[in-house]
Amino acid sequence: MKNNTITRREFLKLAAGGGAILCGAAFFAKNIFSQKAATDIFAPQYLRQIITADVARERVIMWQAENAPINAAVEYRLKGRTETAKTPAAEEFFTDDGELNKQYAARLTGLVPGQDYEYRVCADDAASEWYSLRAADDGAFCCLLFPDSQSSDYGEWAKLAQDAFRRNSQAAFFANLGDIVDNGEDSSQWRAWFRAVADFAPNIPFVPVMGNHETYDRQWQVRLPEAYLRYFVVPSNESRDFARYYYSFDYGAAHFIVLNTQWEETENFKAGLREEQMAWLRRDAQNNGKKWKIALLHKDVLQYRIHNRPERQEGFSDVGEYFMPLFDELGIDVVFTAHLHTYRNRGRIFDFRRADHGPLYILTGIAGNVRYPGLWIDHALDETIAPQPETDNYLTLDVTSNCLSIKCFLPDGTAIDSAELQK
Repeated sequence: MKNNTITRREFLKLAAGGGAILCGAAFFAKNIFSQKAATDIFAPQYLRQIITADVARERVIMWQAENAPINAAVEYRLKGRTETAKTPAAEEFFTDDGELNKQYAARLTGLVPGQDYEYRVCADDAASEWYSLRAADDGAFCCLLFPDSQSSDYGEWAKLAQDAFRRNSQAAFFANLGDIVDNGEDSSQWRAWFRAVADFAPNIPFVPVMGNHETYDRQWQVRLPEAYLRYFVVPSNESRDFARYYYSFDYGAAHFIVLNTQWEETENFKAGLREEQMAWLRRDAQNNGKKWKIALLHKDVLQYRIHNRPERQEGFSDVGEYFMPLFDELGIDVVFTAHLHTYRNRGRIFDFRRADHGPLYILTGIAGNVRYPGLWIDHALDETIAPQPETDNYLTLDVTSNCLSIKCFLPDGTAIDSAELQK
C-alpha cells in the first residue's frame, strides 16, 4: 500500500516551489508541523475564504468567535495527506454597531498551483472540521456573480445564493457586486448575509465589491464603510488612504479589476478616491499580461430616465463619463455593474456608442428583495432586459484561454440571457 504521508523535506520542497514559505525557515522549524491531535471541536463563526492577488499561491482565511480563542491558527494540508502546516491567525477585532467583533485572519502562502488542499481552524487543543481549498491554475474556470443582495429579510437572498451554488458546485469563487447589505452599520444584517453563504464561503474565495449601502450608519447617514473594510481583507492596492477600497487579482487567464464607485459618499471624509483610482487603474491594467481583463463595479455607467421625472435625461452616469474612456483605452473586455436592481445586457460600447468592439457592459440585476418595479425607462443601449416584473437573478461567468461565456439565470435556474466573447 502506498504511504500517503508527506515528509518534512517533501512539504518544504512543495511550498518553496509554489511561492513564499509562510514566514521563513525559522517559522517552519518551530511551528509548521502539527503532530498533536485536537481533542475538542472548535466552531468558527462566519468562516470565509477571501480572494488574494495570487489565488494560485495564497489565500486569506477569516472567521469570528464568541470567545477569543488562545493561539488561533489555521492548519492545512494537501488533500489526502496527513502531514500538516500551520500558520498563526492575527486578531482583527473591531467595534461597530455597539458590538465587539472578535475576528481573526490567517494568510496561507506557499500553495502549489492546481493542487487541492484541506484546512481547519484551530486553537490550542481544539479544531474545526476540515474544509476544502483549491489553489488556482491557468486552466478554465467558472465563477458565480451576484448583484445587490441588500434585503429587508435575507431569506430570499439565502435561497438564491444556495441554489445557485448547488447548481454550480464547481464554481471557483463568487462575487457580490456591492450593496451586500442594506445598512452597513447594522450588524444583524451582516450576520444574516454571512449565514446565507455559510455552506460555500468556507470552501471557495469571496470577491467583495463595495456599494453605497455599505457606507450608511443606523440613522441612514453616510459614514466611512467601517464594517465592510474590516470584514474583508482583500488584496493590497498600496494606497495610503484607501486600502481595501479597490483591488485586483488574477485567476486563470483573466485579470479582475474591482473598482469603487463610492467617491460621493467618501469625499467629505477622505477626498480623492476617484482620482487616485483612475491613476491606479491605468497602471494596474497596463502592467498585467493576462488575456482577459474584467471590471467589477457597483454603480452603473448609464443614466436612465425615470417614470414621472421628465427632467432626468437618458445618457451616461458620472461613473460612465469618467471610466468608460479608460475602459476603451485599456482594452477592458467586460464591465459588470449593479446598483439599479435591474438586469440589462447592453452589448459592446466604444466611445459612448454601440459598436462591434470595445467592452461588453452587463448590468447584473438584483439578488435581494429590494426591487424598483416600473421605475426605469428603457435605455437606447439596452439589448436584453430581464422579464418584467423583475425578480432575483444571478450570473455565471465561464473563462477559458480563448472564450468568455456569461449567462444570467432566474432563481429557479431558468436562463434568461447569455453573451460570449472570443479572441
